[in-house]
Order: sequence, then C-alpha cells, then structure tokens
Amino acid sequence: MYSPKPLCGSDEYVYPIPGPGIPSTTVHQLSDMTGNISVESNVVLAEALQCRTLPKRNRGIVHINHFALHMELSLPAALDEKIPHPLLLILNSAPVEQLVSDRFLLDWDSVLVSSDNVVVARLDGRGSGFQGQRVLHELHQRLGAVDVQDQIAAVEYLLQLPYIDRNRVGVYGKAYGGFLSTALLLSNQSPFRCAASVSPVINWRLYGSFFTERYFGFPAKEESQHQIASLLSNITTPNHNMLLILHPTADATVHFQHSAELVKLMSSANLNYTLQEPGYVRNQGGQATGSTSSFCGGLLLGLSLLWIFPDEGHVIASDAGRRYMVSSLMSFFRKCFEEGEGFPAQLKN
Repeated sequence: MYSPKPLCGSDEYVYPIPGPGIPSTTVHQLSDMTGNISVESNVVLAEALQCRTLPKRNRGIVHINHFALHMELSLPAALDEKIPHPLLLILNSAPVEQLVSDRFLLDWDSVLVSSDNVVVARLDGRGSGFQGQRVLHELHQRLGAVDVQDQIAAVEYLLQLPYIDRNRVGVYGKAYGGFLSTALLLSNQSPFRCAASVSPVINWRLYGSFFTERYFGFPAKEESQHQIASLLSNITTPNHNMLLILHPTADATVHFQHSAELVKLMSSANLNYTLQEPGYVRNQGGQATGSTSSFCGGLLLGLSLLWIFPDEGHVIASDAGRRYMVSSLMSFFRKCFEEGEGFPAQLKN
C-alpha cells in the first residue's frame, strides 16, 4: 500500500501515507532513519473534517462461491440497527482494481451515508486485484457472469442484516462498473431498485481489443462470448426499475457510441427514455422541455435517463461538469431511496 519513491542523486526517499487517517507525505533519509521531514500533512483538510460527521468503515471477509472476498461497509456514525436503511453498492471501474483497502476515502457517496443514512457497500469480487492469481483470473471468458454472481450474492447476504431495507437497494458503477451495474439491474429477479452507470460498456465489440481479447479471446473464434456479455441482447422488455446513464460525448475510453447503441435499441423496442444535457432536458422528439438542476416528476416517466456531457472526456475536466454529475447522482439515489413506492409507482402511471 505504501510505495516509497527514491529521490534521484540522494539517499532520500518520499514516503506517502494514503491512509487510513488523513493522507500525509514525508521525506526520509537512509543515513538517518530517526527523523523525517513533513512535506504534506493536509492540515486544512484535517481542520475542515473536525466539525464533520464521517461514516464508519467496517471491513471483513465474506465467503461467496468458495472464495473468501473482501467487503467494506460505510455506515452512518449513529447507526440504529433497528431501523432499515437504504443500501448502495459501489462497483469497480476495471476488473483488476481494488476497492477495499486502508486508503483514506471521502467521496460523493460519503455524503449519502452521513446526511441520508444510506449504507454503502464495496466488494472486491472475482477478477479484482491484490487477492491472488486464482481470484484475478476467474473472469477469463466468464466476464459478465461470475462477477455478476458475486455482487448479487453479496447483496443477498447484506439483505439479511436487520438494518438493511430490501426494498431500497441501488448500484453505481463507471465503465466496466457501468456495464456491471446495468447487468445487475437487468438480471432475473434483480434485488436492485435503481442503477446509475457512468460511461457504461454496452457492447464489448466496441471496446478496446487489448482488453476484450484478454478476457473473451479473439472475436473470430469466440464470437459467442462477446455476444453473451453484450447488454444489448438483454434489454428487450420494459420493467419498473430505474436506470440513469451519464456519458461524456468526448469519452475516448468508452466511446459515446455505447450509449448511442442503447438509445437506438430502446427506440426500436419502443422503450421510454429521457435524454438530458446539463441545464435542460430533451424528450424523444429532441425538443427542449425546460431548465432543471434536480429530479422532477417529468424526468421519471421512462425506463432510462441518459444524461450527456458535451465535449467532456472519460474524466470530466470542468468544475461545473463535476459538480453537476455529483449533484445528479445524489439526487437520483435520494429519489430512488424515498420511502414508499418510489420509482415504480411513477413508472406505472
């Protein structure tokens, strides 16, 4: 976790400490290990967090499909186990990543935990990194299968806890995680009420061959593997779950064509969707329907919401774009986690 970096031409090295407390960076000298120089202590951040209520982070091992996998729960500081809480599952953006670690973590979902009493879960399932070669290579020619199974098994385990509300479960992912979150929402007897996907991979044939051939094999020989993992073949009939897709138009990692293919399929299948750009909403006819900065009733009358970010890349560069994306995600999940019928009731009307 800690990766000291030597300084060229000297016996000193930089020692970053990413957690679990406030991140800091020090410089050490090999000839004198008794002292160090503090380069960055993040005093401003530490002072700002003194008057904030931070989530509690509990880490443990869950046994799923004969694998011991790492899971982390972010819990409200004053958790009442007698009251059911909404559950939000956060997914990896790439198979080899590691979500559960001792690194300091403070993101948009931390606001939902502290302000809205949402329980946030992270699971390093099969295919994730730093859990050994056996776990890492489980995805070979089974991407979209075993990883989906692990996440569903983890949610089913969490739904047995007395403080989890089984009727208010959401999932979020980006890129590969966006593929997984959409697949989880569309799975048979899905426990999820809603899903948010940022730059999701909809069709693996449109993704980089350096990645797809590693997991699926060559398309000419393993065409069936590419077809099975495609989300397009799984979107056929309307359901009462809610899907939010956010996609920058200049994304060079997951091209906008992925979401465009999804819109094309929904149009041909006569499935309802809403297309939104930051600041205003467009309906299927392409007409602007007014300014909006949060969810209103008119936005919830379709299977899918597609929000585009013009001229932004895979990582949104502008401050305004990042703020809008974060506020959109929080508004979406707050609406999803409302008590009562929520999204399904509005979709039925």
